[in-house]
Amino acid sequence: MITGKNYIGNQLSAEGETNYKTFNPQLNIENPVEFTEATTQEIDQAVILASEAFKAYRNISGLRKAEFLDAIADEILDLGEELIEIYCSESGLPKGRAEGERSRTIWQLRSFAELLKEASWVEASIDTAILDRAPNPKPDLRKMLVPIGPVVVFGASNFPLAYSTAGGDTAAALAAGCPVIVKSHPMHSGTGELVASAVIKAAKKTGMPNGVFSNLNSSGIEVGVQLVEHSKVKAVGFTGSIKGGRALFDLASKRPEPIPVFAEMGSINPVVLLPQALEERAESLAKTYANSVTLGTGQFCTNPGLILGIKSSGLNHFIETLSEEILKIEPSCMLHPNIKGAYDRNKESAIRQDGLKVAANYADEVQVNYAQQTVTTVNGKVFLENPTLHQEVFGPFTMVVQCEHIEQLEKLILKLEGQLTATLIAEDEEAAEYPKIISALQNRVGRLIYNGVPTGVEVCPSMVHGGPFPASTDSRFTAVGVNSIKRWVRPFCFQNWPDQLLPDELKNDNPLNISRFVNNIQTKSKL
Repeated sequence: MITGKNYIGNQLSAEGETNYKTFNPQLNIENPVEFTEATTQEIDQAVILASEAFKAYRNISGLRKAEFLDAIADEILDLGEELIEIYCSESGLPKGRAEGERSRTIWQLRSFAELLKEASWVEASIDTAILDRAPNPKPDLRKMLVPIGPVVVFGASNFPLAYSTAGGDTAAALAAGCPVIVKSHPMHSGTGELVASAVIKAAKKTGMPNGVFSNLNSSGIEVGVQLVEHSKVKAVGFTGSIKGGRALFDLASKRPEPIPVFAEMGSINPVVLLPQALEERAESLAKTYANSVTLGTGQFCTNPGLILGIKSSGLNHFIETLSEEILKIEPSCMLHPNIKGAYDRNKESAIRQDGLKVAANYADEVQVNYAQQTVTTVNGKVFLENPTLHQEVFGPFTMVVQCEHIEQLEKLILKLEGQLTATLIAEDEEAAEYPKIISALQNRVGRLIYNGVPTGVEVCPSMVHGGPFPASTDSRFTAVGVNSIKRWVRPFCFQNWPDQLLPDELKNDNPLNISRFVNNIQTKSKL
């Protein structure tokens, strides 16, 4: 049952006087439940509780934290159809998408639980003392990763489950040993409250400290600003727009004690079509990319918003087929009227740019809040000279850039801002002929795809979901997969400490039987 209240640790609270409702974009009406915005006092209570919880939670064993994460997954599943119904009513997304995203959320939680059970993720490193070394004795040094403290997670508009209340950022931070305060996204506050109730139930069942998790509502930016500026908050996770992510980054940087903001932001995910591949399979590629551009109404951070090729009959055929195929696809609902409005404005802004041509635009009448897909084309020179064309249009929109030659294509890639992904479409024998193109792409992205589509992000240890700014605020980390835990930890070293006072990860007997780097050798052996 949804109450419209905030979770301040284990307790529901609604002290504020400002209320708002979520919106059903399919029905174009507000949903019935009113949500109460968190007050300054409630924000302070949640952060203080998290700070107190950190003192105990950071020292809870990996096995117990794994039980907590597994319990969260179980409790989310126990929400059953109520969660799916609320998800759909607040997002306009279909039931199949809701069920798929729930499965992904469960998988993420259980993946981190398995990581904690194995326990080698702490990267334990031991260099034993050499007391008779001349001229200076070598001390005993032991290092491992430790949690950094309370983390604020901002829910994402386009993934009400997988990137929100108990999504990847929250799962990774809890696994690391950091309490989490979620700033729930106002577009799906009902979904957020239901998931928050599951987290709280799991915390109580597994004996986690009160304050290990809180969920705060807000329809504006005020709550988020106060959370980022709070002195007891030690890091921030964000998935959303460049404007929003950069604003949080700047706020965090200006604090008396600056803190890291791990923001995954905008990306147009360039796709490079090499000449031979176009000659061989322009038609099949166009059909594939028509589906990729419109998947989820184009509301993925990995949507292929930019397609690059060299002028040729093959590229012409690709553009013609892409334009035909994309118009055959039925338009679908966007997440919210505000997102639909932004899509229309950004699309029109791009179309108004000199030199841009519309190759296909779904012109038939559509339902309210449904997006009309668009394909545009432009030559390489115009694209290079107009930075406006480099900006993301969030929705079912893509731009095909026709380059004069390979040198212009390389120059164009080097001019792009940082991206989450890039894709190379090539025949195997021709890919090796373009090392400069491959190198240029690698320098601009976090993930380089070969003969595929960027939409779809596998949750596994080898995935990198991040990239050079503005794709993310720190390209050294991924926001997806178990390695994302490294955002919420710091290296810590013990020097000459008695064995009995060391954490189990660093003790001589290696009681956890984990893999450790001991005197330059990776081993599970005891000392």
